[in-house]
Amino acid sequence: MAIDKVELDIVKLHENAVLPEYKTVGAAGADLYACIDEPIVLESLDRSIIPTGLAMSIPEGYEVQVRARSSLSTQFGITMINGIGTIDADYRGEIGVPLVNLSKEPFTVKPGMRIAQMVLARYAVADWNEVEVLDETVRGTGGYGSTGA
Repeated sequence: MAIDKVELDIVKLHENAVLPEYKTVGAAGADLYACIDEPIVLESLDRSIIPTGLAMSIPEGYEVQVRARSSLSTQFGITMINGIGTIDADYRGEIGVPLVNLSKEPFTVKPGMRIAQMVLARYAVADWNEVEVLDETVRGTGGYGSTGA
């Protein structure tokens, strides 16, 4: 199966910025790296937006999703404050990664460290159609946990 490729224009805003990198052939996420001059220590429950030193031009109809790295989350309790971040196609500023330390131990973000992953994704824009009643489904209005544990 052929993989779709999309060209993204990217600018290094700092000389020590590292371009995103896919670590394996089948990887959907490209690693993002900390572009900092000195280590940043995140104490327990501290949060900080870590710069990447990169800005990009995302084509209309696409977004870049920034996601936590599973190894940082599972091994050290480091994750993204907002879960998944969206970089919209019209944003041209520096990409920053909002990290939080959910562990009880301090964690040091080092220059050049892999801090997150980015995934390029297509999206659709909705035309809102206000109606009086929604169509019926088997699930209906069953909410949280209604489909089983």
